[in-house]
Amino acid sequence: MKYKDFERIVSKKRMNRYVMACGGNTRKAMILYRYNIELSQVMFAIICHFEVALRNAIDTILTSHFGSEWLKDSSQKGGLFDTPATKRDYDNVRNAFAKLQKLNLYSHSKLLASMEFGFWKYQFAPAQYARTDKKLMKVFPKKARSTAKRKYNISYIFNELDKINTLRNRIAHHEPICFSVKTPIIYTDYILNEYSKIIMLFSWMGVDSKDLLFGLDHVSQICTKIDKLKPI
Repeated sequence: MKYKDFERIVSKKRMNRYVMACGGNTRKAMILYRYNIELSQVMFAIICHFEVALRNAIDTILTSHFGSEWLKDSSQKGGLFDTPATKRDYDNVRNAFAKLQKLNLYSHSKLLASMEFGFWKYQFAPAQYARTDKKLMKVFPKKARSTAKRKYNISYIFNELDKINTLRNRIAHHEPICFSVKTPIIYTDYILNEYSKIIMLFSWMGVDSKDLLFGLDHVSQICTKIDKLKPI
């Protein structure tokens, strides 16, 4: 496709950043745009696998502790999230349950699937963590030991999940992830760092990410292709 046709479809404003990043080379800009989509697809797939593994691990622990309907029950009067500090979770679960019930589709698994990544992230926030009797660090049975310089505590877990959630939302809203923030500079270190953190969290969960992500894990290869497009 000719660049002018590509630009007309994608928009000049959107492509300007890619053209600048490639030193004005429009052919390379189109290649970079496609590589960014490829990288976004792979990272989103990895994050989706991580989200499913995380929510299932949380569900296993809380089902064991609070019963098989713990999520639905959490939004009932006197339930886990029936407190001012956890009102957002209370409302999210209650609204999702009401929609499923209205469609006669309710099941515990469907309610689990209705919760967004942000909901699972917030289970490691102080208020939610306390309401679930501080059980959820068991999600990471192989977590590294804390040191004097680095505390691998509940705050660390929350902050890492927050970064993953931010990246997930950026991809979902079609934001480019191959640039340094707010610049037209090719920069893959951010993605490689987030990728390595996800792999680390998988290992802390006792999940063999190499097997789980077989055929999907091309992050390093795509980043290498992107880096080769940097102007000399």
